[in-house]
Amino acid sequence: MIKILKPFITGILCCLLVPAIAQQKNTYVKIETAKGYCVVKLYNETPVHRDNFIKLVKARYFDATTFNRILKGFVIQGGDPDSLYDKSKTLKPEQKWIQPEFNPALFHKRGVLAMGRDDNKDKASFTTQIYFVDGKTYANEQLDIIEKKLGLHFTEAQRETYHTIGGTPFLDQNYTVFGEIVKGIDFIDKVTAVKVNKDGNPDNEVKMKITVLTDREVLKELKLM
Repeated sequence: MIKILKPFITGILCCLLVPAIAQQKNTYVKIETAKGYCVVKLYNETPVHRDNFIKLVKARYFDATTFNRILKGFVIQGGDPDSLYDKSKTLKPEQKWIQPEFNPALFHKRGVLAMGRDDNKDKASFTTQIYFVDGKTYANEQLDIIEKKLGLHFTEAQRETYHTIGGTPFLDQNYTVFGEIVKGIDFIDKVTAVKVNKDGNPDNEVKMKITVLTDREVLKELKLM
């Protein structure tokens, strides 16, 4: 009886484990510019933002856009600028607002990828605007002030990250973070080194190309094979 049941039990376990493993798998994208590239892991904890981004990347939407607002010590913003979301204009089919996906564990440390937005009361994201966090480092006293002013709570691990790596803590729980750089963090330094005007607009366009990486490409990029 045990010999008969063993293959059956094994089969059931496989059916239960495979979906769980597949659910935990992350998607990675490669973002390239003339100044360098980076590899970004998209968070599964923000599935709506993740899937929206993947859909646009596969449609090559962002390849026709640039990093149009580069503010050293703050963010590198790209995709569609705010002006393209002017309600007096006819929006493109891809241009929508999606509800925020705030997660206390996902925060604005240096190198994360997030969605931009306007000042709408729901804090809904623009589907076609992205930004990378550059930021700066913060002392505990500064984080205490931000906590009190914005009603946030930083864990000890988050405080250590903001103290050593840096970021933009005052954006936490206000803009949706949905990925982070896992290779090529110097991409931020290279892009923020370009010459910009007083509004952060670069003198020369910083065009982007984004691709979804295959499993094999991920392993190669992260030197796991």
